[in-house]
Amino acid sequence: WLALVAAATRPQWIGEPINLPTTGRDLLLAVDISGSMGTEDMQHRGAIATRLTVVKDVVGDFVERRKGDRLGLILFGTRAYLQTPLTFDRKTVRTLLEETPLGIAGGKTAIGDAIGLAVKRLQKRPAENRVLVLLTDGVSNVGEVEPTQAAQLAAQEGIRIYTIGFGAEEMSVPGLLFNRTVNPSAELDIETLTRIAENTGGIFQRARSSQELEEIYQALDKLEPLEQDAETYRPIRSLFWYPLAIALLTSFCVCLLHPTLMGWFTNRIKGRLKKADIA
Repeated sequence: WLALVAAATRPQWIGEPINLPTTGRDLLLAVDISGSMGTEDMQHRGAIATRLTVVKDVVGDFVERRKGDRLGLILFGTRAYLQTPLTFDRKTVRTLLEETPLGIAGGKTAIGDAIGLAVKRLQKRPAENRVLVLLTDGVSNVGEVEPTQAAQLAAQEGIRIYTIGFGAEEMSVPGLLFNRTVNPSAELDIETLTRIAENTGGIFQRARSSQELEEIYQALDKLEPLEQDAETYRPIRSLFWYPLAIALLTSFCVCLLHPTLMGWFTNRIKGRLKKADIA
């Protein structure tokens, strides 16, 4: 009974404190997943690919390299929503980005709402560490907040915004008789993206191919890590299995040695011996 009572209390072993990474930045990634991100104007790994496919690969690799940073993911289209809050778990951030379907947030582009959501999530973090990297292929055409107004709020909170305009400038499409060349990024609002970056101390960069996008995110890797408040956790392991095993083993031994059971086993053995003698 004592062993069962001990198991019921669910004893635990608590290990020594383990330090979590204490350097890095609070880095939010805002990714446009509107309908235009499905445009197939990219050459990637030897094949034609959509813009979103390239972004998933390039940004995913960037996430893997940001060891020590708290990373968060904002997805936006007609609406902006937080896919993952700030976390050290880079694998989860990348997995959720890779599993994101095109257009799940709507077909339009709410850049201002994405920035506003980032401000809300970053404003309580240390002022020196707040960074937003926003990628889009279009122009803000919906939302409750204008992009420039949202950028002003970000600047007041000390949030630095790096903006990336993504999409090819030339694309061949079939016509009635011949193929014709069009600019699939004609609606990209470079002026607004530049203003957002400049007003917040960031940089606007233009990516016309998957290679240029990779180079931009490699340049962002040069962000210097800053000291943050130390965080620790203690590993915990449940120990209730040990007293439970002792209780079960003891119960089995008691049952095995009980007089009634012993008598039953003895009679069985004697019965078999008599049958053997008769035979």
